[in-house]
Amino acid sequence: MGMFEGRGSPPCMGGTRSGEAGSERKVSEPMKLGAFAMASCLVVSSVLGLGCSRNRQEAVILANQADKEVALNPEGAASKYEQATKLDPTNHRIFYKLAMAQKKREEWDKVASTLSRATQLAPKYANYWFERGYALEMQAKKKTISYEEAKEPYQKCIENDPNYADCYEQLGNVFLWTDDEQKALENYTKAVEHDPTEIRYYTALADLYIRLGYIKEAEQVLKEAKNFAKPGDKTLFGVHVLLSQIHQDRGSLPEMVLELESAKSVAGGEGPESVQILFSLGSTYAQLTPPRTAEAVQMLKGFSARACKGAKAASFKTECETAQTLITRLGGS
Repeated sequence: MGMFEGRGSPPCMGGTRSGEAGSERKVSEPMKLGAFAMASCLVVSSVLGLGCSRNRQEAVILANQADKEVALNPEGAASKYEQATKLDPTNHRIFYKLAMAQKKREEWDKVASTLSRATQLAPKYANYWFERGYALEMQAKKKTISYEEAKEPYQKCIENDPNYADCYEQLGNVFLWTDDEQKALENYTKAVEHDPTEIRYYTALADLYIRLGYIKEAEQVLKEAKNFAKPGDKTLFGVHVLLSQIHQDRGSLPEMVLELESAKSVAGGEGPESVQILFSLGSTYAQLTPPRTAEAVQMLKGFSARACKGAKAASFKTECETAQTLITRLGGS
């Protein structure tokens, strides 16, 4: 049976019944043809609608499967998300999930392209704009595109959600890379204003103030950061290090030591901060009058053991040479 079979044909089609007047046929036939055409269109629309609905359902099922494996197998998950976007090219959430899977693999060009489609489908989603801006920024760091390209997505993010603090910070970074320090300061300040509990915003603002020579402003920002930070917060590392630089510039070595010791207490035992602080604190102990010899040697030897051997040595060449000179001078052999 065909798609339209079983619905019946208008009685007047294929001829006239006995005794019908010609004029009556001319009136009734077009009306019945119109009714048949309308019914046919409804059937076609219904069938097509079922097809579209089925595709959407299959896309969601496929995306749900990808959700379960994206943490351990982002490449396989991305493949499923991509198939799902072809089944339903109107589902912006699946495009976003695809972009996040691509982000795990640092495929920044793909992330930016995928989120271009997501922002077209859902232009009011600030997080889509943020992630697109970040992907473009990462490409700019690799010098494959200009930092200018990242500005618009971050600005769109703020336009759609004026309280999205991360967008202000990242836009500040982009302005800094394009040599607009004033705009960078403005956006770092707005990031702090919109989320005063995020300590890294303070360090970005204070660091730029220091580089521009606004030491008092930097110190005030860093003190505010201490007031908002929770005890043991690892992001305080940068706050303490920047304050130590301010005290160093003023020649206040005891205050510098206090800040570096505080930095060490939050640095933990792993990561680059835990290595760098050993050199910073050890070399500062060595400069005190009188020097804290035993502690200086201990720190500097710890630094040398972790940073001056193997592949890391090239990255710390100057520090390694300085550490060895200080150890020898302090009698630590």
